[in-house]
Amino acid sequence: MSEKRLKIFVTRRWPEIAEDELRKHFDVTFNTNDSPLDKAALMDGFANHDIAAPTVSDVIDADIIAAGAAGRCRLIANYGVGVNHIDLAAAKAHSIPVSNTPGVLTDATADLTLTLMLMLCRRAGEGERELRAGEWSGWRPTHLVGKAMTGKRLGIIGMGRIGKAVARRAHFGFGLEVVFYNRSSVTGVDDIKAVQMASVNEVCAASDFISLHCAASPDTYQILDAEALAAMHEGAYVVNTARGDVVDEAALVVALNSGAIGGAGLDVYQGEPEINPAILAAPNTVLLPHLGSATIETRAAMGLKVVENARAFAVGRDLVDPMA
Repeated sequence: MSEKRLKIFVTRRWPEIAEDELRKHFDVTFNTNDSPLDKAALMDGFANHDIAAPTVSDVIDADIIAAGAAGRCRLIANYGVGVNHIDLAAAKAHSIPVSNTPGVLTDATADLTLTLMLMLCRRAGEGERELRAGEWSGWRPTHLVGKAMTGKRLGIIGMGRIGKAVARRAHFGFGLEVVFYNRSSVTGVDDIKAVQMASVNEVCAASDFISLHCAASPDTYQILDAEALAAMHEGAYVVNTARGDVVDEAALVVALNSGAIGGAGLDVYQGEPEINPAILAAPNTVLLPHLGSATIETRAAMGLKVVENARAFAVGRDLVDPMA
């Protein structure tokens, strides 16, 4: 079957290589200002295009999906793995399939997770802030002394692709023991001798680092809650490169301010790009602006995944990465 030249609506700019590939196969409407679109603009874009390609920064609710269904939209090709920003139930009700981009951002996100772990251990964020503020008085034996990461224990919440990639980097690169919680049984981790535990709290109690890699869903909402944080030992660290909703931020702030835990490295937040001021003011934190997949190789590959799914749809083939 020949490929139809459909119209596609892209809500944010992509790397050039991915945009060029998209233009080869589709009539594309880009958000040329690359600024967040309001609900009215999203509704209009969905209604007037065959395919919509939103990102994690777009809230695609039932109203937007209904507008698309009443108009031309017949596929939501998400630029990203997580789809918690899309009302999947509404898409299903309107018979609009949803695709995503799994696999291609595993390594980039795992690398950033290790970056946050190292920055917390070695107090790198504090050091850079001090240096840039002109407050460094020179080397001394007691200045910004951190902790070794080698030989510690890593607790992973959600042992999917990214969780496994983090575990292997931590184990083989730094000699960390690995324990984890996952709702279903996990295979393929014998090489790192990872131990699956029965609960989040059990993992928290056993670990020097807690790293979250579960998808955001009603089942995982604030899975790292006040009780789980209380199970952590003083000096342990929280790292989140998953989604902001999987952590109870209010409870995390309390734990940080009280010294109940050693610190937190966060790349994602509830309600981003708005950040809870209490998170910004909390001590012992490394805070990044959602950079988990931010390598040129990964962001381009994500765009090419969208193109792959959109092309399959255009010729009536099964989606490569169906979500709903």
